[in-house]
Amino acid sequence: MVKIAIAGAGRMGHALVQAVTENPETTLVGVLERESHPLIGRDAGVASSIDKLGIEISSDIDVAFGTSDIIIDFTAPEATIAHLDYASKNGKAMVIGTTGLSHQQRTHVKDITVTTKVVMAPNMSIGINLLLNLVATTAKTLGDDYDVEIIESHHRHKKDAPSGTAIRLAEEAADALGRDFDEAAVYARKGIIGERTTNEIGIQTIRAGDIVGDHTVIFAAPGERIELTHKAQSRDTFANGAVKASVWLTDKGPGLYDMHDVLGLKD
Repeated sequence: MVKIAIAGAGRMGHALVQAVTENPETTLVGVLERESHPLIGRDAGVASSIDKLGIEISSDIDVAFGTSDIIIDFTAPEATIAHLDYASKNGKAMVIGTTGLSHQQRTHVKDITVTTKVVMAPNMSIGINLLLNLVATTAKTLGDDYDVEIIESHHRHKKDAPSGTAIRLAEEAADALGRDFDEAAVYARKGIIGERTTNEIGIQTIRAGDIVGDHTVIFAAPGERIELTHKAQSRDTFANGAVKASVWLTDKGPGLYDMHDVLGLKD
């Protein structure tokens, strides 16, 4: 039985509590939240609208993470790095779904995974990871004759933009087309911008209501366009993917893995 602790008791945290408790290969051992959070001291199961689990949401990292094998973290960059440092010092593995990490923070993750095993992906959904493969295949097939545009939509509370998934989709397209991502990416357009260049890959952001996560990649040429779309209808898809990654990670050695490793999608 894989013993899992969860960082965060928000919307994603609730979905993770349910996913961990419903999986026959995993058991929940702790949930961490900041000291001022209103759910501190509440039963994690009751807070997630399931049966009482006898596990209180705690602000003490040793209480929440101490007996775990794996920590699942979908929080914020600074918190995630602190949790990763704890995991590394205490022999824990991590599954990280946090987005918006800086280049420096990503480098820190890579450095730590020399001795610590981590699965990190901007999106734990099986469907999204299949979409990444489809985007790469489509871009290679169509080449420079088709313009590439990405549109992502999320709920009004999401703090980073564009989404980590949108960036990863754009990176897949850029790699397949032999383009430098940093040079090709265009994040917004306004005013008299001139004619679209062949090299650019547009990434557009929508924030509205309670949209869980929609991503569309458009390949357009004169006379036709291809649209590849994934729509997440529930956070359960991300939570279930994270739990799947946790189980997969148990018998692996130190290193930095992603969901393509977990799902066996790499060439």
